[in-house]
Amino acid sequence: MIRHTVVFRLNHVTGSLEESNFLQAATKLANISTVKKFECLRQVSKKNNYQFGLSMEFDDQSAYQTYNEHPDHVAFVRDRWTKEVADFMEIDYQPIK
Repeated sequence: MIRHTVVFRLNHVTGSLEESNFLQAATKLANISTVKKFECLRQVSKKNNYQFGLSMEFDDQSAYQTYNEHPDHVAFVRDRWTKEVADFMEIDYQPIK
């Protein structure tokens, strides 16, 4: 299992329609067949400057790769993420056995 997470800050004003539209578009990534346990999250810690997080799980590396190469993911990154995200950090986890 791989848990893919990313925390990020948007270029949009907090509470704006643009912010809402971006988050709504991000939730559509859950429709990619290899994505499991998708969550779109608001970051609440005062220990960092990120606003939101995405978390999802994949059965294995092949499922994760399928997601990365899926046309919907590629288009989201190209058309939305690179233009609307001010800063982010991605972390991928596997359970310690």
